[in-house]
Amino acid sequence: MKSLGILSFLFKKEHQVEVLINEYLKTFTVTQEKFLEAFQACLKSPRGETIDFLISQTHKFESKADDIREEIKSLMYSKALIPDSRGDIMGLLESIDQIPHFFEHVLYMIQTQELHIPNFLIPDVKELIRISIECCELNVKQVTALMQQKDGIRALMKTIDTNESHCDHFERTMITKLFDSDLDPFLKLQLKELIVEIGNISDQADRVSRRINIISMKRRL
Repeated sequence: MKSLGILSFLFKKEHQVEVLINEYLKTFTVTQEKFLEAFQACLKSPRGETIDFLISQTHKFESKADDIREEIKSLMYSKALIPDSRGDIMGLLESIDQIPHFFEHVLYMIQTQELHIPNFLIPDVKELIRISIECCELNVKQVTALMQQKDGIRALMKTIDTNESHCDHFERTMITKLFDSDLDPFLKLQLKELIVEIGNISDQADRVSRRINIISMKRRL
Protein backbone atom coordinates (compact mmCIF):
# COMPACT_ATOMS: atom_id res chain seq x y z
CA MET A 1 0.00 0.00 0.00
CA LYS A 2 2.87 2.31 0.78
CA SER A 3 4.30 1.92 -2.76
CA LEU A 4 0.90 2.71 -4.26
CA GLY A 5 0.80 5.86 -2.15
CA ILE A 6 4.18 6.95 -3.48
CA LEU A 7 3.08 6.34 -7.09
CA SER A 8 -0.10 8.32 -6.51
CA PHE A 9 2.00 11.18 -5.08
CA LEU A 10 4.29 11.19 -8.12
CA PHE A 11 1.43 11.09 -10.63
CA LYS A 12 -0.25 13.97 -8.83
CA LYS A 13 2.97 16.00 -8.93
CA GLU A 14 3.47 15.29 -12.64
CA HIS A 15 -0.09 16.45 -13.33
CA GLN A 16 0.58 19.65 -11.40
CA VAL A 17 3.72 20.27 -13.45
CA GLU A 18 1.75 19.78 -16.67
CA VAL A 19 -0.94 22.22 -15.51
CA LEU A 20 1.70 24.81 -14.64
CA ILE A 21 3.48 24.41 -17.98
CA ASN A 22 0.17 25.00 -19.76
CA GLU A 23 -0.34 28.10 -17.63
CA TYR A 24 3.19 29.24 -18.49
CA LEU A 25 2.50 28.84 -22.22
CA LYS A 26 -0.73 30.84 -21.94
CA THR A 27 1.10 33.63 -20.13
CA PHE A 28 3.89 33.53 -22.72
CA THR A 29 1.26 33.95 -25.46
CA VAL A 30 -0.33 36.93 -23.68
CA THR A 31 3.13 38.49 -23.31
CA GLN A 32 3.58 38.17 -27.10
CA GLU A 33 0.22 39.87 -27.67
CA LYS A 34 1.04 42.73 -25.30
CA PHE A 35 4.46 43.17 -26.92
CA LEU A 36 2.91 43.34 -30.40
CA GLU A 37 0.32 45.85 -29.23
CA ALA A 38 2.99 48.00 -27.59
CA PHE A 39 5.30 47.81 -30.60
CA GLN A 40 2.57 48.86 -33.01
CA ALA A 41 1.85 51.85 -30.78
CA CYS A 42 5.59 52.68 -30.68
CA LEU A 43 5.65 52.88 -34.47
CA LYS A 44 3.36 55.90 -34.19
CA SER A 45 5.15 57.52 -31.27
CA PRO A 46 7.80 56.24 -28.82
CA ARG A 47 6.49 58.35 -25.94
CA GLY A 48 3.21 58.91 -24.12
CA GLU A 49 1.02 57.45 -21.38
CA THR A 50 -0.45 54.83 -23.72
CA ILE A 51 3.01 53.55 -24.63
CA ASP A 52 4.08 53.50 -20.99
CA PHE A 53 0.98 51.50 -20.05
CA LEU A 54 1.40 48.96 -22.87
CA ILE A 55 5.07 48.45 -22.04
CA SER A 56 4.18 47.99 -18.36
CA GLN A 57 1.62 45.36 -19.40
CA THR A 58 4.29 43.49 -21.36
CA HIS A 59 6.53 43.58 -18.29
CA LYS A 60 3.66 42.45 -16.05
CA PHE A 61 3.04 39.26 -18.00
CA GLU A 62 6.77 38.63 -18.51
CA SER A 63 7.14 38.75 -14.71
CA LYS A 64 4.14 36.47 -14.27
CA ALA A 65 5.76 33.92 -16.60
CA ASP A 66 8.94 34.13 -14.49
CA ASP A 67 6.92 33.42 -11.36
CA ILE A 68 5.25 30.38 -12.94
CA ARG A 69 8.63 29.07 -14.11
CA GLU A 70 9.97 29.31 -10.56
CA GLU A 71 6.88 27.50 -9.27
CA ILE A 72 7.48 24.72 -11.81
CA LYS A 73 11.12 24.50 -10.74
CA SER A 74 10.17 24.22 -7.07
CA LEU A 75 7.59 21.53 -7.80
CA MET A 76 9.85 19.48 -10.05
CA TYR A 77 12.65 19.40 -7.52
CA SER A 78 10.27 18.03 -4.90
CA LYS A 79 10.26 14.56 -6.53
CA ALA A 80 7.81 15.46 -9.27
CA LEU A 81 9.96 14.16 -12.12
CA ILE A 82 13.03 11.99 -12.61
CA PRO A 83 16.34 13.96 -12.70
CA ASP A 84 16.84 13.77 -16.49
CA SER A 85 13.35 15.13 -17.15
CA ARG A 86 13.88 17.92 -14.63
CA GLY A 87 16.98 19.14 -16.44
CA ASP A 88 15.36 18.96 -19.86
CA ILE A 89 12.20 20.80 -18.83
CA MET A 90 13.94 23.50 -16.80
CA GLY A 91 16.51 24.06 -19.55
CA LEU A 92 13.68 24.39 -22.06
CA LEU A 93 11.70 26.85 -19.94
CA GLU A 94 14.78 28.97 -19.29
CA SER A 95 15.45 29.03 -23.03
CA ILE A 96 11.87 30.10 -23.79
CA ASP A 97 12.08 32.70 -21.04
CA GLN A 98 14.78 34.57 -22.96
CA ILE A 99 12.24 35.55 -25.63
CA PRO A 100 10.07 37.86 -23.45
CA HIS A 101 13.30 39.51 -22.29
CA PHE A 102 14.02 40.41 -25.92
CA PHE A 103 10.45 41.77 -26.20
CA GLU A 104 11.17 44.08 -23.28
CA HIS A 105 14.60 45.11 -24.56
CA VAL A 106 13.11 46.16 -27.91
CA LEU A 107 10.37 48.23 -26.27
CA TYR A 108 12.72 49.84 -23.74
CA MET A 109 15.18 50.78 -26.49
CA ILE A 110 12.44 52.60 -28.40
CA GLN A 111 11.04 54.21 -25.26
CA THR A 112 14.24 55.35 -23.54
CA GLN A 113 16.00 56.49 -26.72
CA GLU A 114 12.77 57.93 -28.17
CA LEU A 115 13.46 56.16 -31.44
CA HIS A 116 11.33 57.08 -34.44
CA ILE A 117 11.53 54.37 -37.09
CA PRO A 118 11.72 56.07 -40.51
CA ASN A 119 8.91 55.36 -42.97
CA PHE A 120 11.16 53.56 -45.46
CA LEU A 121 11.95 50.91 -42.85
CA ILE A 122 8.47 50.39 -41.38
CA PRO A 123 7.18 47.76 -43.88
CA ASP A 124 10.28 45.60 -43.36
CA VAL A 125 10.19 46.07 -39.58
CA LYS A 126 6.53 45.01 -39.48
CA GLU A 127 7.33 41.90 -41.51
CA LEU A 128 10.31 41.08 -39.29
CA ILE A 129 8.08 41.33 -36.21
CA ARG A 130 5.30 39.30 -37.83
CA ILE A 131 7.60 36.41 -38.71
CA SER A 132 9.29 36.57 -35.31
CA ILE A 133 5.94 36.30 -33.50
CA GLU A 134 4.96 33.42 -35.77
CA CYS A 135 8.13 31.60 -34.68
CA CYS A 136 7.12 32.08 -31.04
CA GLU A 137 3.63 30.74 -31.74
CA LEU A 138 5.16 27.67 -33.37
CA ASN A 139 7.35 27.18 -30.28
CA VAL A 140 4.17 26.95 -28.20
CA LYS A 141 2.79 24.33 -30.59
CA GLN A 142 6.04 22.39 -30.29
CA VAL A 143 5.95 22.36 -26.49
CA THR A 144 2.30 21.28 -26.56
CA ALA A 145 3.15 18.44 -28.94
CA LEU A 146 6.06 17.44 -26.70
CA MET A 147 3.85 17.31 -23.61
CA GLN A 148 1.15 15.35 -25.41
CA GLN A 149 3.75 13.07 -27.04
CA LYS A 150 2.46 13.89 -30.50
CA ASP A 151 4.27 13.93 -33.84
CA GLY A 152 5.04 17.04 -35.85
CA ILE A 153 7.79 18.59 -33.75
CA ARG A 154 10.44 18.18 -36.45
CA ALA A 155 8.16 19.64 -39.13
CA LEU A 156 7.53 22.68 -36.92
CA MET A 157 11.28 23.00 -36.38
CA LYS A 158 11.84 23.15 -40.14
CA THR A 159 9.22 25.90 -40.48
CA ILE A 160 10.82 27.90 -37.67
CA ASP A 161 14.24 27.43 -39.27
CA THR A 162 12.89 28.75 -42.59
CA ASN A 163 11.27 31.70 -40.84
CA GLU A 164 14.47 32.49 -38.97
CA SER A 165 16.34 32.56 -42.31
CA HIS A 166 13.74 35.01 -43.66
CA CYS A 167 14.30 37.20 -40.59
CA ASP A 168 18.06 37.17 -41.23
CA HIS A 169 17.34 38.33 -44.78
CA PHE A 170 15.12 41.17 -43.56
CA GLU A 171 17.78 42.23 -41.05
CA ARG A 172 20.45 42.47 -43.76
CA THR A 173 18.08 44.28 -46.11
CA MET A 174 17.07 46.84 -43.49
CA ILE A 175 20.61 47.50 -42.33
CA THR A 176 21.70 48.04 -45.95
CA LYS A 177 18.81 50.47 -46.54
CA LEU A 178 19.61 52.19 -43.28
CA PHE A 179 23.26 52.88 -44.10
CA ASP A 180 22.41 53.87 -47.66
CA SER A 181 20.09 56.56 -46.30
CA ASP A 182 20.82 60.20 -45.39
CA LEU A 183 19.94 59.74 -41.72
CA ASP A 184 22.18 61.05 -38.97
CA PRO A 185 25.08 58.58 -38.43
CA PHE A 186 24.33 58.24 -34.71
CA LEU A 187 20.66 57.50 -35.44
CA LYS A 188 21.77 54.85 -37.93
CA LEU A 189 23.72 53.08 -35.18
CA GLN A 190 20.75 53.28 -32.80
CA LEU A 191 18.38 51.83 -35.39
CA LYS A 192 20.86 49.13 -36.36
CA GLU A 193 21.02 48.05 -32.71
CA LEU A 194 17.22 47.96 -32.60
CA ILE A 195 17.00 45.85 -35.77
CA VAL A 196 19.53 43.37 -34.40
CA GLU A 197 17.62 43.15 -31.12
CA ILE A 198 14.37 42.42 -32.96
CA GLY A 199 16.23 39.76 -34.94
CA ASN A 200 17.26 38.12 -31.66
CA ILE A 201 13.64 37.06 -31.14
CA SER A 202 13.57 34.65 -34.09
CA ASP A 203 17.14 33.54 -33.35
CA GLN A 204 16.11 32.52 -29.83
CA ALA A 205 12.92 30.88 -31.09
CA ASP A 206 15.08 28.78 -33.40
CA ARG A 207 17.30 27.73 -30.49
CA VAL A 208 14.22 26.81 -28.45
CA SER A 209 12.89 24.79 -31.38
CA ARG A 210 16.09 22.77 -31.70
CA ARG A 211 16.14 22.10 -27.96
CA ILE A 212 12.56 20.80 -28.12
CA ASN A 213 13.48 18.52 -31.01
CA ILE A 214 16.44 17.10 -29.07
CA ILE A 215 14.23 16.38 -26.03
CA SER A 216 11.72 14.68 -28.31
CA MET A 217 14.41 12.48 -29.88
CA LYS A 218 15.82 11.54 -26.46
CA ARG A 219 12.40 10.32 -25.38
CA ARG A 220 12.27 7.95 -28.35
CA LEU A 221 15.57 6.26 -27.45
